Amino acid sequence: MTDPHQQLQDALDALDAAFAPRTELPVSVGGCTCCYGREALEALAGPVHRIPDNLIPCVAHEVPSHWDDFPGLYRKLAPRIVRLLIADQLLHKSVASQFLAARWREWTATERTALENVWQAWWRSFLHSHPGTGDVTRVIETLATITGTLAPWLAIWARTRTRAADLHLGDALDRWLIEDELADLHFGFYNEVHATPELLPWLLSLEDGRIDAAQLMGIERIAYS
Repeated sequence: MTDPHQQLQDALDALDAAFAPRTELPVSVGGCTCCYGREALEALAGPVHRIPDNLIPCVAHEVPSHWDDFPGLYRKLAPRIVRLLIADQLLHKSVASQFLAARWREWTATERTALENVWQAWWRSFLHSHPGTGDVTRVIETLATITGTLAPWLAIWARTRTRAADLHLGDALDRWLIEDELADLHFGFYNEVHATPELLPWLLSLEDGRIDAAQLMGIERIAYS
């Protein structure tokens, strides 16, 4: 079986290929001229590989109203945005909500499949290394928000019986149990996903030994209160 980290690199390369016909074509880009000068807008209108690195995070985080065609621009920059996201160089919560605003589920089947493969490969790769690049709670929040559900990501986590995956689980619970956040946990910049209804039963269903005894007590207290 291919190493999970290599699977991620392969998925990212496939993402580049899937979006290549779109990213290499110059397009008209209009935006807020108070925030972006003519030079920046012209750069964003050109081939993606020639756009300066400092402009990608600006677009990744910018509100849709700043652009005449926000979905089109986000779609064009998607491969570069995704690479920065995985490298933990962007605000996860913001980017996840921006992908929803860009209506990524309405893109071509080839583009959607390439993105879905990256989401899967990213999560599997992340669960095989501890510490990882970024924080586990931000990664799963991003994936759940983008896809609208926790179920597939929790299923992969349950099947991944690595020490790294269990250490990530402990880290996540350290975060989610602070001030009983787990009791009413929402994901996404705009709280798009209510995580508790999926997350709490999943935690209680895990095999003995995967959750620290003190953390399990905290989970049970929330679940049965």
